[in-house]
Amino acid sequence: MRVAAIDVGTNSTRLLVAQEQPGGFRSLDRRMTITRLGEGVNERRALAPEALKRTFSTIADYAAVCGEYEVERLRVTGTSAVRDARNRNDFFDGVKRLTGQKPDLLSGDEEARATFRGVVSDLGSDTDPILVVDIGGGSTELVAGTDVPQDLVSLDIGCVRMLEKHLHSDPPTTEELQALRDDLAQELAGARSMLAVPPGAKLVGVAGTVTQLATLKVGLPIYDPDVTHHMVMSHGDVRLLLKRLASLPYEKRRRIKGLEAGRVDVIVPGAQILLQVMEAFDAAEVLVSEKDILDGLVMGLLDT
Repeated sequence: MRVAAIDVGTNSTRLLVAQEQPGGFRSLDRRMTITRLGEGVNERRALAPEALKRTFSTIADYAAVCGEYEVERLRVTGTSAVRDARNRNDFFDGVKRLTGQKPDLLSGDEEARATFRGVVSDLGSDTDPILVVDIGGGSTELVAGTDVPQDLVSLDIGCVRMLEKHLHSDPPTTEELQALRDDLAQELAGARSMLAVPPGAKLVGVAGTVTQLATLKVGLPIYDPDVTHHMVMSHGDVRLLLKRLASLPYEKRRRIKGLEAGRVDVIVPGAQILLQVMEAFDAAEVLVSEKDILDGLVMGLLDT
């Protein structure tokens, strides 16, 4: 059986096409396009027409790919930006028109559980406790557990949301960066009090901010998931990358080898979120995982 999942996030829209095989699945096609569906949602609480147009164009392309692979089951999901938008029905109607089915609006908890399932599917026989951090455009999910999630929280501190809320200068001013840090510290202090993280839990990071920082750490000219998967970044690595990126204006940042065009503006708040998660949970390092919510969604499709 061939199945596919399309995850429509605040900053990017991604596709995974997979084929069932004994014990799991084989990835046939994995794609990511920066669509910035959540542009302005934090302020307007509505999806902008141009953002919808960009996203629908990508979904149409992905639907065609699914047709080429003769996909039998498809699931399309919306997350933080769609949850926040009062005109979310425009999104639902557009996706149904393009794919023939209405998308699922995931809650923060559902998003976190699918991500955790994807991560642990590729950790082998390791049964040590982990804390998964998924930094999205609109929200950040934190999930603690071993082979299954035991505790989780979803926070409205995604990289697009934090950019639009705090960082208005080019490069960001000291005052803007401090306001960002203060906001994150308050959110994470609340999360730490609510989240039961097992002693010695390993921090695992997923999604674009984390894989982008890993790409920059090793100086890759283009993103290569075969290189970044299960790479380890120390607290010092993340801190130094953040310091460098935050000091540069947009045009200089844009010329950094390996930095994706769609992440030039959001990489600073994204890196700040990761750094403060590491500090809030006393993590000296973070393990980068390329297995994430898409893998969890595909596994769910194969279960049914």
